[in-house]
Amino acid sequence: MRKILLAATNDLVSDHRVHKVASSLQKMGFEVTLLGRRFKKSGSLSRPYQTRRFRLLFNKGPLFYAFFNLRLFFHVLFGKYNVLVANDLDTLPGITAAATLRKLPVIYDSHELFTEVPEVIKRPLVKRMWQRLEKLSLSHVHSAYTVSQSISECLSSVYRKEFTVIRNMPRFSPVTFIPGDRQMDFGDQQIILYQGALNMGRGLEMMIQAMKYIPKSILLLAGDGDKKDELQELVIREDLGGKVVFLGRLSLSELHFLTPQADLGISLEEDLGLSYHFALPNKLFDYIHAGIPVLVSDLPEMRNLVENYKVGEVLRERTPEAVAQQINELFSAKEYRKIWEENASLAARELCWENEEKKLAAIYAPFLEESGQLVVE
Repeated sequence: MRKILLAATNDLVSDHRVHKVASSLQKMGFEVTLLGRRFKKSGSLSRPYQTRRFRLLFNKGPLFYAFFNLRLFFHVLFGKYNVLVANDLDTLPGITAAATLRKLPVIYDSHELFTEVPEVIKRPLVKRMWQRLEKLSLSHVHSAYTVSQSISECLSSVYRKEFTVIRNMPRFSPVTFIPGDRQMDFGDQQIILYQGALNMGRGLEMMIQAMKYIPKSILLLAGDGDKKDELQELVIREDLGGKVVFLGRLSLSELHFLTPQADLGISLEEDLGLSYHFALPNKLFDYIHAGIPVLVSDLPEMRNLVENYKVGEVLRERTPEAVAQQINELFSAKEYRKIWEENASLAARELCWENEEKKLAAIYAPFLEESGQLVVE
């Protein structure tokens, strides 16, 4: 059986995309190992394939990236793998360095425009370093894919390499029953849900301030990240402790039952660099599969999805007062809400991982046979 390694720099607990890819590859016939890192507060993992997580002395900054890729390099160098998968640019150097020595094929799954995220574009030297690493590493990549058409076109234009589009969609699994221990009880308050990283540029500061103007509602933040402490301090300053709840990072099964109980899903990313400008977040598909209306930023990929499938609205103005007014109107539009919910149920049948999986299989099929090694020079 062909052994395949998928590497990512997160702790794997809430990374839906790598889990779906790993599961699909296992179904295809690969022996899968998923590799990430372990934090002090990382939850346990129970997956049908092998997992491994590095413990590191450094968990952020240049030393983290250097040590992670160094450990990844030696793990691959002495590991018994036939195919290697780099999830995002921050795993690509270690993967390609070891793959070159061992003459193994490399597949690149780019989840975003890594060199265009807000944390990078404000640091020109860091950005240039990552750009050079990406260009150098891509010369050793045999197949590549990414999450949206806009990002695919951007990467293909810059690096003169084809990037297939594999969107980050859930499997089609409608929730027909919510167990009693998974049901939320917030009385008659309407639930606004954000699920994802609590990081820079997610529009969360604006959304928290908007809660002052949205009666009988509560904002649930399902996730963790660099901005969590700042956001919690903002909630205290604005005296919104009863209207904003931090749920922390939740498992895939917890989110599966949580999301359908919300009344509105938000994805309010700011236009900070091309990575956010062309973003098509997986949480948006999660909301659609849960059958709840969405409110999204006026950015091309998100706007096109919402307008094409008519599953909610695009944000008109980026101020707390304007956001609150639009959400209040959404909650009042009973007839439209019913239409949005019905459209979401229909869209979910098309916007599902089962359809993306077919394209994924076409990418990996050549590497499943023993002859797949012949593509490596």
